[in-house]
Amino acid sequence: MINAKTVALHTLGCKLNFSETSTMGRLLEKDGFQTTSFEEVADIYVINTCSVTDNADKECRQLVRRVHRKAPEAMVVITGCYAQLKPEEVAAIQGVDLVLGAAEKFKIHQHVRNLLDGDTTKIHSCEIDDVTGFTSSYSLTDRTRTFMKIQEGCDYNCSYCTIPMARGRSRSQKIEEVLKEIDYIVSQGVKEIVFTGINLGDFGRDGHGDKTDEDFFKLLRALENHNGAARYRISSIEPNLLSDDIIRLVAQSSKVMPHFHIPLQSGSNKILGLMRRRYRRELYQQKVEMIKELIPHCGIGVDVITGFPGETEEDFMETYSFLSSLNVSYFHVFTYSERANTVALDIEPVVPVHERHNRTKMLRALSFRKTKNFERAHAGTTRKVLFEGMHHNGMMEGYTDNYIKVSVPFNEELTNQIVDWELK
Repeated sequence: MINAKTVALHTLGCKLNFSETSTMGRLLEKDGFQTTSFEEVADIYVINTCSVTDNADKECRQLVRRVHRKAPEAMVVITGCYAQLKPEEVAAIQGVDLVLGAAEKFKIHQHVRNLLDGDTTKIHSCEIDDVTGFTSSYSLTDRTRTFMKIQEGCDYNCSYCTIPMARGRSRSQKIEEVLKEIDYIVSQGVKEIVFTGINLGDFGRDGHGDKTDEDFFKLLRALENHNGAARYRISSIEPNLLSDDIIRLVAQSSKVMPHFHIPLQSGSNKILGLMRRRYRRELYQQKVEMIKELIPHCGIGVDVITGFPGETEEDFMETYSFLSSLNVSYFHVFTYSERANTVALDIEPVVPVHERHNRTKMLRALSFRKTKNFERAHAGTTRKVLFEGMHHNGMMEGYTDNYIKVSVPFNEELTNQIVDWELK
């Protein structure tokens, strides 16, 4: 009977969380559980949480309530960043049966078995300083593109961020192990691997604050001489870690896609200083200009935060003007959200919430125009598109090498194929 237990998993937050949820699902399947859609009635629900914003915490609580309306007898397991940062708060949510911290999430199959056998221990957690190991993770739900975690944790101390408290020191997989895992993933039919991490450019740290003899550039260089996947994509890389060597390698590579996602957070040097970011706007501009000089067709994404404490209207307009001037393709805009135990809580003046949202709307409108301009600039050109198998309302989607989304009527013959496609 136990072997027939069904488990539904759900991811909140980033692509790294998505890769970890997939890995937890495989661990549970290997232990005899049957995974099912989160929309279905299941015996056990697993929610892999994020805690970057206050909204992510709220979303977790709402999901638990939704689960218990649908399946009141089901067990609920919470893991991820929220579970590590606030285990007691999570455990106090009505309906939560088990809370797994950062060191325990990849033992989820054992903990769920124990729970079914009557173990009443609700919280399994530890101090984040004790979490120094690396567990590889990758998603295989979509056999087209895979998100593969190769780096974990962060040694930076940005004043608004709780991620180092939730995930620990920077550490990564060995290059040799990355290549072996790539071989397995490719054997499953995957055409594109997206490298993910908390601070991907810091690849090569050992989890104790020290560098090893490996780094991200060496990994990318190793890929050039490895059969592996048809396409690799860098999910996100800090501007101060995006070396000229990496940009030159991508410019010459047929395997690493011409697409960078580079967090900016603010176009005001004053705010960057308050955020404890490790660069200033001049460096960011220099990186974008070098990319566009060597790879004119490159897609460039930007992360930016609005309404950070101390951000005046003048500071925001400095960010707006800076982003307007940059030759980039799109932004991910985040409205600042207060997080417990961060230095940013002591910075004044606090920007009113309604003003934060107004600034977010302005930047999202600018991002929309940037995206349309980038797409128009490539209209009439032919680029390689990898079409994904999933479809909705009779349409399927794919992405060009430089990250332009293409939607076409569903055609099974295009699924998981890289084709030359004329952009409209």
